[in-house]
Amino acid sequence: MQTMTSQQALMAALRRAMAADERVFFIGEGVATKNPELLAAFGAERVRNTPLAEASIVGCAVGAAAMGLRPVVDLLYSPFLMLAMDALVNSAGKLGALSGGQFEFPMVVLAQTGAGWAIGGQHNHNLEALFAHVSGLQVLMPSTPSDTAGLLTGALSQPLPSLLFSDIGLAHAPGDVNGDELLLPGCAAVRRRGDALTLVGYGKTVGHCLTAALTLQAEGVEAEVIDLRSLKPLDTATVLTSVRKTGRLLCVTEASGLCGLAAELCAVVAEEAFADLKAAPQRLTGPDAPALASWPLEQAAVPQPEQIAARARALMNTQPLNV
Repeated sequence: MQTMTSQQALMAALRRAMAADERVFFIGEGVATKNPELLAAFGAERVRNTPLAEASIVGCAVGAAAMGLRPVVDLLYSPFLMLAMDALVNSAGKLGALSGGQFEFPMVVLAQTGAGWAIGGQHNHNLEALFAHVSGLQVLMPSTPSDTAGLLTGALSQPLPSLLFSDIGLAHAPGDVNGDELLLPGCAAVRRRGDALTLVGYGKTVGHCLTAALTLQAEGVEAEVIDLRSLKPLDTATVLTSVRKTGRLLCVTEASGLCGLAAELCAVVAEEAFADLKAAPQRLTGPDAPALASWPLEQAAVPQPEQIAARARALMNTQPLNV
Protein backbone atom coordinates (compact mmCIF):
# COMPACT_ATOMS: atom_id res chain seq x y z
CA MET A 1 0.00 0.00 0.00
CA GLN A 2 1.35 3.41 -1.01
CA THR A 3 0.08 6.95 -0.66
CA MET A 4 -0.08 8.69 -4.05
CA THR A 5 -1.81 11.53 -5.82
CA SER A 6 -4.13 10.72 -8.71
CA GLN A 7 -1.49 11.79 -11.25
CA GLN A 8 1.14 9.60 -9.60
CA ALA A 9 -1.25 6.66 -9.47
CA LEU A 10 -2.11 7.14 -13.15
CA MET A 11 1.55 7.08 -14.21
CA ALA A 12 2.29 4.09 -11.97
CA ALA A 13 -0.59 2.15 -13.54
CA LEU A 14 0.58 3.14 -17.01
CA ARG A 15 4.09 1.94 -16.24
CA ARG A 16 2.74 -1.43 -15.11
CA ALA A 17 0.63 -1.70 -18.26
CA MET A 18 3.59 -0.87 -20.50
CA ALA A 19 5.80 -3.40 -18.73
CA ALA A 20 3.14 -6.10 -19.06
CA ASP A 21 2.18 -5.46 -22.69
CA GLU A 22 4.55 -4.16 -25.35
CA ARG A 23 1.56 -3.01 -27.43
CA VAL A 24 0.90 -0.19 -24.96
CA PHE A 25 2.54 3.12 -25.83
CA PHE A 26 2.18 6.69 -24.57
CA ILE A 27 1.95 9.78 -26.77
CA GLY A 28 0.94 13.38 -26.27
CA GLU A 29 2.02 16.94 -25.74
CA GLY A 30 5.11 16.80 -23.54
CA VAL A 31 4.62 13.26 -22.20
CA ALA A 32 8.28 12.28 -22.63
CA THR A 33 9.50 15.56 -21.15
CA LYS A 34 7.24 15.31 -18.12
CA ASN A 35 7.83 11.58 -17.54
CA PRO A 36 11.56 10.97 -17.98
CA GLU A 37 11.37 7.75 -15.97
CA LEU A 38 8.94 6.27 -18.51
CA LEU A 39 11.14 7.43 -21.36
CA ALA A 40 14.17 5.81 -19.76
CA ALA A 41 12.33 2.56 -19.11
CA PHE A 42 10.59 2.12 -22.48
CA GLY A 43 12.41 4.30 -24.98
CA ALA A 44 11.39 7.00 -27.43
CA GLU A 45 9.37 4.62 -29.63
CA ARG A 46 6.86 4.00 -26.84
CA VAL A 47 6.96 7.34 -25.01
CA ARG A 48 6.68 10.14 -27.57
CA ASN A 49 6.25 13.87 -27.44
CA THR A 50 4.00 15.18 -30.18
CA PRO A 51 3.38 18.52 -31.88
CA LEU A 52 0.53 20.67 -30.57
CA ALA A 53 -1.85 19.09 -33.08
CA GLU A 54 -4.66 17.25 -31.33
CA ALA A 55 -6.42 16.01 -34.47
CA SER A 56 -3.19 14.42 -35.68
CA ILE A 57 -2.34 12.95 -32.27
CA VAL A 58 -5.68 11.21 -31.83
CA GLY A 59 -5.86 10.26 -35.51
CA CYS A 60 -2.49 8.52 -35.15
CA ALA A 61 -3.67 6.73 -32.01
CA VAL A 62 -6.92 5.57 -33.64
CA GLY A 63 -5.00 4.10 -36.57
CA ALA A 64 -2.54 2.39 -34.25
CA ALA A 65 -5.37 0.92 -32.18
CA ALA A 66 -7.10 -0.38 -35.32
CA MET A 67 -3.87 -2.19 -36.19
CA GLY A 68 -3.66 -3.92 -32.80
CA LEU A 69 -1.67 -1.53 -30.59
CA ARG A 70 -2.95 -0.03 -27.33
CA PRO A 71 -2.21 3.70 -27.29
CA VAL A 72 -2.62 5.98 -24.30
CA VAL A 73 -2.98 9.61 -25.38
CA ASP A 74 -2.57 12.66 -23.15
CA LEU A 75 -4.44 15.68 -24.54
CA LEU A 76 -3.89 17.71 -21.34
CA TYR A 77 -7.21 19.60 -21.02
CA SER A 78 -10.75 18.60 -21.97
CA PRO A 79 -11.48 21.56 -24.33
CA PHE A 80 -8.61 20.30 -26.51
CA LEU A 81 -10.72 17.21 -27.24
CA MET A 82 -12.83 19.41 -29.53
CA LEU A 83 -9.91 19.55 -31.94
CA ALA A 84 -9.93 15.74 -32.29
CA MET A 85 -13.66 15.08 -32.63
CA ASP A 86 -13.58 13.44 -36.03
CA ALA A 87 -11.08 10.79 -34.98
CA LEU A 88 -12.76 10.23 -31.60
CA VAL A 89 -16.39 10.22 -32.69
CA ASN A 90 -16.51 9.14 -36.32
CA SER A 91 -13.60 6.69 -36.21
CA ALA A 92 -12.89 5.32 -32.73
CA GLY A 93 -16.49 5.53 -31.60
CA LYS A 94 -18.24 4.16 -34.68
CA LEU A 95 -15.94 2.06 -36.82
CA GLY A 96 -16.06 -1.00 -34.59
CA ALA A 97 -19.79 -1.30 -35.24
CA LEU A 98 -19.70 -0.01 -38.81
CA SER A 99 -17.05 -2.59 -39.73
CA GLY A 100 -19.11 -5.43 -38.28
CA GLY A 101 -16.53 -5.94 -35.57
CA GLN A 102 -13.57 -6.18 -37.91
CA PHE A 103 -11.84 -3.32 -36.10
CA GLU A 104 -11.29 -2.72 -32.40
CA PHE A 105 -9.99 0.43 -30.73
CA PRO A 106 -8.37 -0.46 -27.39
CA MET A 107 -7.15 3.04 -26.59
CA VAL A 108 -7.41 5.53 -23.72
CA VAL A 109 -7.48 9.31 -24.08
CA LEU A 110 -6.56 11.31 -20.97
CA ALA A 111 -7.80 14.82 -20.27
CA GLN A 112 -8.01 17.07 -17.21
CA THR A 113 -11.26 18.83 -16.44
CA GLY A 114 -13.07 20.85 -13.82
CA ALA A 115 -12.44 23.73 -11.47
CA GLY A 116 -9.45 23.95 -9.17
CA TRP A 117 -6.68 25.84 -10.96
CA ALA A 118 -8.60 28.93 -12.18
CA ILE A 119 -7.34 28.39 -15.73
CA GLY A 120 -10.40 29.78 -17.48
CA GLY A 121 -12.67 28.53 -20.22
CA GLN A 122 -9.80 27.91 -22.63
CA HIS A 123 -8.67 24.96 -20.48
CA ASN A 124 -11.61 24.16 -18.19
CA HIS A 125 -14.88 22.73 -19.48
CA ASN A 126 -16.80 19.73 -18.13
CA LEU A 127 -17.63 17.96 -21.39
CA GLU A 128 -18.13 14.43 -20.11
CA ALA A 129 -21.87 14.27 -20.91
CA LEU A 130 -21.15 15.24 -24.51
CA PHE A 131 -19.04 12.12 -24.99
CA ALA A 132 -21.59 9.93 -23.22
CA HIS A 133 -23.78 10.62 -26.27
CA VAL A 134 -21.18 9.05 -28.58
CA SER A 135 -21.90 5.40 -29.29
CA GLY A 136 -18.89 3.17 -28.81
CA LEU A 137 -17.01 5.39 -26.32
CA GLN A 138 -16.51 4.67 -22.63
CA VAL A 139 -16.41 7.74 -20.36
CA LEU A 140 -14.68 7.53 -16.99
CA MET A 141 -14.13 10.07 -14.20
CA PRO A 142 -12.71 8.75 -10.91
CA SER A 143 -12.53 10.60 -7.60
CA THR A 144 -9.64 8.75 -5.93
CA PRO A 145 -6.06 7.83 -6.87
CA SER A 146 -6.85 4.13 -6.50
CA ASP A 147 -9.79 4.34 -8.88
CA THR A 148 -7.73 6.39 -11.33
CA ALA A 149 -5.19 3.58 -11.52
CA GLY A 150 -7.85 0.89 -11.61
CA LEU A 151 -9.88 2.48 -14.38
CA LEU A 152 -6.83 3.00 -16.60
CA THR A 153 -5.89 -0.65 -16.13
CA GLY A 154 -9.45 -1.79 -16.75
CA ALA A 155 -9.90 0.37 -19.83
CA LEU A 156 -6.68 -0.95 -21.39
CA SER A 157 -7.91 -4.51 -20.89
CA GLN A 158 -10.90 -3.92 -23.16
CA PRO A 159 -11.27 -3.57 -26.95
CA LEU A 160 -13.11 -0.25 -26.64
CA PRO A 161 -11.97 3.38 -26.78
CA SER A 162 -12.17 5.20 -23.45
CA LEU A 163 -11.96 8.79 -22.27
CA LEU A 164 -10.47 9.05 -18.78
CA PHE A 165 -11.13 12.47 -17.28
CA SER A 166 -9.06 13.61 -14.30
CA ASP A 167 -10.59 16.22 -12.02
CA ILE A 168 -8.09 19.09 -11.80
CA GLY A 169 -9.22 19.90 -8.28
CA LEU A 170 -8.19 16.40 -7.14
CA ALA A 171 -4.85 16.24 -8.98
CA HIS A 172 -2.74 16.56 -5.83
CA ALA A 173 -5.10 14.96 -3.31
CA PRO A 174 -3.38 11.90 -1.78
CA GLY A 175 -4.92 8.47 -1.36
CA ASP A 176 -4.02 4.83 -0.73
CA VAL A 177 -3.06 2.79 -3.80
CA ASN A 178 -2.37 -0.96 -3.73
CA GLY A 179 -0.48 -1.15 -6.98
CA ASP A 180 -2.54 -3.91 -8.59
CA GLU A 181 -5.90 -2.21 -9.17
CA LEU A 182 -8.20 -3.41 -11.92
CA LEU A 183 -11.54 -1.64 -12.19
CA LEU A 184 -13.74 -2.42 -15.16
CA PRO A 185 -15.89 0.46 -16.39
CA GLY A 186 -19.53 0.33 -15.35
CA CYS A 187 -19.23 -0.14 -11.58
CA ALA A 188 -20.20 2.62 -9.14
CA ALA A 189 -19.04 2.71 -5.51
CA VAL A 190 -21.14 3.32 -2.41
CA ARG A 191 -18.88 5.63 -0.40
CA ARG A 192 -21.22 6.02 2.55
CA ARG A 193 -24.26 4.07 3.72
CA GLY A 194 -27.47 5.76 4.73
CA ASP A 195 -31.24 5.36 4.60
CA ALA A 196 -32.64 8.92 4.44
CA LEU A 197 -31.65 10.06 0.96
CA THR A 198 -29.21 9.24 -1.84
CA LEU A 199 -26.51 11.67 -2.96
CA VAL A 200 -24.84 10.85 -6.28
CA GLY A 201 -21.76 12.50 -7.76
CA TYR A 202 -18.47 11.93 -9.56
CA GLY A 203 -15.10 13.62 -9.47
CA LYS A 204 -14.78 16.32 -6.82
CA THR A 205 -18.51 16.41 -6.10
CA VAL A 206 -18.18 13.04 -4.36
CA GLY A 207 -16.03 14.60 -1.65
CA HIS A 208 -18.45 17.52 -1.38
CA CYS A 209 -21.32 15.07 -0.97
CA LEU A 210 -19.44 13.23 1.78
CA THR A 211 -18.78 16.49 3.61
CA ALA A 212 -22.44 17.43 3.30
CA ALA A 213 -23.41 13.98 4.58
CA LEU A 214 -21.42 14.58 7.78
CA THR A 215 -23.27 17.86 8.32
CA LEU A 216 -26.59 16.10 7.77
CA GLN A 217 -25.60 13.28 10.12
CA ALA A 218 -25.18 15.80 12.93
CA GLU A 219 -28.80 16.78 12.25
CA GLY A 220 -30.04 13.19 12.38
CA VAL A 221 -30.17 12.59 8.63
CA GLU A 222 -28.18 9.63 7.27
CA ALA A 223 -27.33 10.18 3.59
CA GLU A 224 -26.03 7.48 1.28
CA VAL A 225 -23.29 8.69 -1.08
CA ILE A 226 -22.62 7.05 -4.45
CA ASP A 227 -19.53 7.69 -6.58
CA LEU A 228 -20.40 6.91 -10.21
CA ARG A 229 -16.74 6.58 -11.36
CA SER A 230 -17.94 5.37 -14.76
CA LEU A 231 -20.30 7.65 -16.69
CA LYS A 232 -20.59 5.33 -19.67
CA PRO A 233 -21.31 2.55 -19.08
CA LEU A 234 -23.48 3.93 -16.27
CA ASP A 235 -24.18 1.79 -13.22
CA THR A 236 -27.87 2.58 -12.83
CA ALA A 237 -28.45 -0.62 -10.83
CA THR A 238 -26.47 0.66 -7.84
CA VAL A 239 -28.30 4.00 -7.93
CA LEU A 240 -31.70 2.34 -8.20
CA THR A 241 -30.97 -0.02 -5.31
CA SER A 242 -30.08 2.94 -3.13
CA VAL A 243 -33.07 5.07 -4.13
CA ARG A 244 -35.49 2.19 -3.58
CA LYS A 245 -34.17 2.14 -0.02
CA THR A 246 -34.04 5.88 0.69
CA GLY A 247 -36.87 7.16 -1.52
CA ARG A 248 -35.01 10.40 -2.29
CA LEU A 249 -32.36 11.30 -4.87
CA LEU A 250 -30.09 14.33 -5.27
CA CYS A 251 -27.61 14.21 -8.17
CA VAL A 252 -24.68 16.63 -7.88
CA THR A 253 -22.44 17.53 -10.82
CA GLU A 254 -20.01 20.32 -11.59
CA ALA A 255 -21.03 20.13 -15.24
CA SER A 256 -24.04 22.02 -16.56
CA GLY A 257 -27.39 20.41 -15.87
CA LEU A 258 -28.74 20.68 -19.41
CA CYS A 259 -28.76 17.20 -21.00
CA GLY A 260 -26.28 16.03 -18.36
CA LEU A 261 -25.59 12.95 -16.26
CA ALA A 262 -27.72 14.30 -13.41
CA ALA A 263 -30.71 14.65 -15.73
CA GLU A 264 -30.17 11.12 -17.02
CA LEU A 265 -30.15 9.62 -13.53
CA CYS A 266 -33.23 11.56 -12.48
CA ALA A 267 -35.02 10.23 -15.56
CA VAL A 268 -33.91 6.65 -14.93
CA VAL A 269 -35.06 6.79 -11.31
CA ALA A 270 -38.41 8.34 -12.29
CA GLU A 271 -38.95 5.60 -14.87
CA GLU A 272 -37.68 2.61 -12.89
CA ALA A 273 -38.32 3.42 -9.22
CA PHE A 274 -41.25 5.86 -9.22
CA ALA A 275 -43.30 3.76 -6.80
CA ASP A 276 -40.48 3.92 -4.22
CA LEU A 277 -40.00 7.69 -4.35
CA LYS A 278 -40.96 9.92 -1.43
CA ALA A 279 -40.04 13.07 -3.36
CA ALA A 280 -39.25 14.03 -6.94
CA PRO A 281 -35.60 13.36 -7.93
CA GLN A 282 -33.53 16.54 -7.93
CA ARG A 283 -30.23 17.76 -9.34
CA LEU A 284 -27.72 20.38 -8.26
CA THR A 285 -25.34 21.31 -11.06
CA GLY A 286 -22.95 23.91 -12.38
CA PRO A 287 -24.14 26.77 -14.60
CA ASP A 288 -24.45 26.80 -18.38
CA ALA A 289 -21.57 29.27 -18.69
CA PRO A 290 -17.84 29.27 -19.50
CA ALA A 291 -15.45 28.76 -16.59
CA LEU A 292 -13.84 31.95 -15.33
CA ALA A 293 -10.15 32.55 -14.55
CA SER A 294 -10.96 33.76 -11.05
CA TRP A 295 -10.67 31.49 -8.03
CA PRO A 296 -13.71 32.83 -6.12
CA LEU A 297 -15.92 32.91 -9.23
CA GLU A 298 -14.72 29.49 -10.35
CA GLN A 299 -15.52 27.97 -6.95
CA ALA A 300 -18.91 29.69 -6.89
CA ALA A 301 -19.82 27.73 -10.03
CA VAL A 302 -19.22 24.36 -8.32
CA PRO A 303 -21.89 22.94 -5.97
CA GLN A 304 -20.35 23.23 -2.51
CA PRO A 305 -21.06 21.09 0.59
CA GLU A 306 -23.23 23.73 2.23
CA GLN A 307 -25.37 24.00 -0.91
CA ILE A 308 -25.71 20.23 -1.09
CA ALA A 309 -26.73 20.04 2.56
CA ALA A 310 -29.29 22.83 2.08
CA ARG A 311 -30.83 21.13 -0.95
CA ALA A 312 -30.88 17.81 0.94
CA ARG A 313 -32.74 19.43 3.84
CA ALA A 314 -35.32 20.81 1.44
CA LEU A 315 -35.66 17.38 -0.16
CA MET A 316 -36.20 15.79 3.24
CA ASN A 317 -38.95 18.29 3.98
CA THR A 318 -40.79 17.62 0.72
CA GLN A 319 -44.17 15.99 1.16
CA PRO A 320 -44.27 12.34 0.05
CA LEU A 321 -45.47 11.72 -3.50
CA ASN A 322 -48.98 10.39 -3.95
CA VAL A 323 -48.21 7.19 -5.81
